[in-house]
Amino acid sequence: MSTTHDRPARPTGSVVMVDVAREAGVSQKTVSRVVNDSPQVRPEVRERVLAAIDRLGYRRNGAARALAAGRTHLIAIVAMGSPLYGISEHVIGAERAARERGYSTVVVATGEDGDDSEVRRAIDRALALGAEGLLLVEPFRRDPALLVPYADVPVVSPQHGDAPDADRSPLHSHVTTDEEHGGRLAAEHLLDLGHRRVAHLAGPRAWQPAELRELGWRSALEGAGAPVVEPVRGDWSARSGYQAAQELLDRGESFTALFAANDAMAVGAVRALVERGLGVPRDVAVVGFDDLPESEFQVVPLSSVRQDFQAMARLSVEHIVCALEGQPVERRRVDVRASLVVRASSGDRREAPGDAPAP
Repeated sequence: MSTTHDRPARPTGSVVMVDVAREAGVSQKTVSRVVNDSPQVRPEVRERVLAAIDRLGYRRNGAARALAAGRTHLIAIVAMGSPLYGISEHVIGAERAARERGYSTVVVATGEDGDDSEVRRAIDRALALGAEGLLLVEPFRRDPALLVPYADVPVVSPQHGDAPDADRSPLHSHVTTDEEHGGRLAAEHLLDLGHRRVAHLAGPRAWQPAELRELGWRSALEGAGAPVVEPVRGDWSARSGYQAAQELLDRGESFTALFAANDAMAVGAVRALVERGLGVPRDVAVVGFDDLPESEFQVVPLSSVRQDFQAMARLSVEHIVCALEGQPVERRRVDVRASLVVRASSGDRREAPGDAPAP
């Protein structure tokens, strides 16, 4: 008489639930209960089923499960295809937060300078894949009407300011860093150290975070009655920070402190300053933004404004899950506060503040 063990096993990946039931000597319903971690199974039966699953290499069919339940438990992260630290940290944090809530994620990338139509196409691709909710990790200021066609889909976006009238869906939330507050923190720190002329290396004009960080820096200087040196723009890279700092020096701007819109540009700026014979922070104090992991380990450890990407990702996923599961969301708009990390690059308080031009 042949037995289950006499039959050749199916290839891994083609084993189905009925095979596990036959191997364990139980019903298919019992296997389903074990797979779904139901408490309605005796411990000894559970162990027998799990042993059969292990022997046969059974893997639960997520697509079939989703079809049966009418749910995919899939959150799409629509993110700009870029290796920049902030974007990658946000994506990784969201994947982790979703996994902890029992949801899967899929990343749908847009171009680095994608327009609204490209984002709309990415959203449509995500929904075609079965996404139930959307997290937009997009740094550009978008048309307020972009999300109107998706009013019935839970969406979290980084829209700054009040939600526009065109997007009033109760399923849409906004979670972001208070970028303007972060720029103000950096500038006020340098002002408090006695600097009166604080230059700024700004990010790309099309990026909303760059715009808001510059706004915070500018408002802090104007509030203190300090002169505003016209910013020079970079593209977030260290090379662009190096070139921007050189441009500031070449045009003879007078400054004793420098706020760069991200840490990579700050690192490039420090290189340019040192090449011109200027000490950091002796001659020019420097503060960056984002607090990259390597900023602490520069030759002159870099002061920086830290964003809590993990908190933003966790809150974003919470908002989506709450919307999907019919739970209330206390606030549809959350600004996660940035914090200032002070290191050697900004130095100590100046004994005699002055406006001596950087050579």
